[in-house]
Amino acid sequence: MRIVIAEDNVLLREGLILLLEDVGHEIVAVVGSGPEIVPTLLEHRPDVAVLDVRLPPGFRDEGLRAAIEARKLMPDLPLLVLSQYVEESYAAELLGQGASGIGYLLKDRVGHIEEFQDALERVAAGGTALDPEVVSQLMSRRDPLDALSPREREVLGLMAQGLDNPTIATTLFITERSVSKHIGSILAKLNLPPSDSGHRRVLAVLAYLNA
Repeated sequence: MRIVIAEDNVLLREGLILLLEDVGHEIVAVVGSGPEIVPTLLEHRPDVAVLDVRLPPGFRDEGLRAAIEARKLMPDLPLLVLSQYVEESYAAELLGQGASGIGYLLKDRVGHIEEFQDALERVAAGGTALDPEVVSQLMSRRDPLDALSPREREVLGLMAQGLDNPTIATTLFITERSVSKHIGSILAKLNLPPSDSGHRRVLAVLAYLNA
């Protein structure tokens, strides 16, 4: 994959470059500030971009703002956003642009190499990858989901991480048939409109993020 990285921390940036190049990806550009991101993405049109939320000059939400602007200009551009802390509003705002090809991970997750690579590949393929810690905090305070059973909340949380039915089944030690039944119940309880199943899964994720 062709990848653009936006990260001002030299150690993390160089670590990402080494990690990604080591598994065969091409780093086409590296930037260290918010204003550089969108022009660089427009120039290189990468397969996926890895962006820090907080970047110079303000170290607030420059990376997030650039990610949202980039998605408006390039709706199909996959983005994996990294954050030092769980910032729920950032995750919800980013996913509010559409959950396809979007990831939000804590920086600590980069150290779990296989998990990070899996998340990156899932996002590049048009899927969703939310950090389990982000999902946990969001799920713990979403009152509109009270209609869901504990098992359905577990399934929805794993859906939000971007996992497919077989992986959810393995994680929860249940059958794929049971996973499908739980998802059907979740969609019904959230009163999601008729649509293709993939789109309804995305709507289910957004329902609990934006509830």
